Amino acid sequence: MQNEIKIENILFLDIETVPQQPEYNQLTEKAKEFWDKKASSLTKESQTPEELYGKAGIYAEFGRIICISVGIVIHREVGLGFRVKSFYGHDEKELLTNFATMLTRFTAKSQTYLCAHNGKEFDFPYISRRMLINGVNLPKCLQTAGMKPWEVSFLDTLELWKFGDYKHYTSLNLLAYIFDIPTPKDDIDGSQVADVYYNEQNLERIVTYCEKDVLTVAQLLLRYRNLPIIEAANIEKAMD
Repeated sequence: MQNEIKIENILFLDIETVPQQPEYNQLTEKAKEFWDKKASSLTKESQTPEELYGKAGIYAEFGRIICISVGIVIHREVGLGFRVKSFYGHDEKELLTNFATMLTRFTAKSQTYLCAHNGKEFDFPYISRRMLINGVNLPKCLQTAGMKPWEVSFLDTLELWKFGDYKHYTSLNLLAYIFDIPTPKDDIDGSQVADVYYNEQNLERIVTYCEKDVLTVAQLLLRYRNLPIIEAANIEKAMD
């Protein structure tokens, strides 16, 4: 089915998240109580909730979004190009509001899709949950409650690689390697995002990392279709 979808009708995306506070001891007592319960289910070892707090960013109830990068494939006179744009900042509600406006505009045309790696398990529900928490209206394409799987306009490069094997997880980095796609992991990886954000205070570095992931997701889908990847010279940033 995914081969029948026009590549220009797909919005590729990736998000970067961090724990809501820099350190466990900065949580309110009530927040600590809830995190302690969550942490107890995350490990069978003797790690404390404080030691596990670095993982809080992957849960929408305990983390927040600091960057959403999106990209579209565009047709050029010679080959394909890629246009990328990022929504980022310290104000999550503003970030999500701006992203929702763009998403509503993009999906106004018929037969549009969102694509991410492990997006159905992580990116799409995380964005939706954080929008609700922040009081941001969900764009129609994210209103999936009660819909049948084939009615949801999500593509997931991890799911496409599974071929029905629900136990199999393959990282974007590994798939980029085996498909000979320039790796996005040439600076930081996901486990370092919180440290770069809170300790280095280098949001721009995180945005660059996120944009590389978005490009790689698009390149991977092209390779799934046995198409050539996009050349570096044909990658551009969207004007604000």
